[in-house]
Amino acid sequence: MLRHEFHPGKLVAGLFLLTVAVVYAGDAGGAWDAPWFVALPLVMAGLFLAGVAATIHGIRPRGAARAGDRSQGAGESRD
Repeated sequence: MLRHEFHPGKLVAGLFLLTVAVVYAGDAGGAWDAPWFVALPLVMAGLFLAGVAATIHGIRPRGAARAGDRSQGAGESRD
């Protein structure tokens, strides 16, 4: 089974969107009162940090990116 490539930007963005969902679910459930404008700074901060994480992850040595390709072996199929 092939392993998928790790994308930290998607992870960070997903965590921030999940946070927004939890905030509004708590508001809908009556646990607390969240103003309507709370989502905008959370989503914007999450997208910004996701971009930073993706950029930092993209600036890695070329040899590290190809290390997974060499581990497959020359005669094995990647299908």
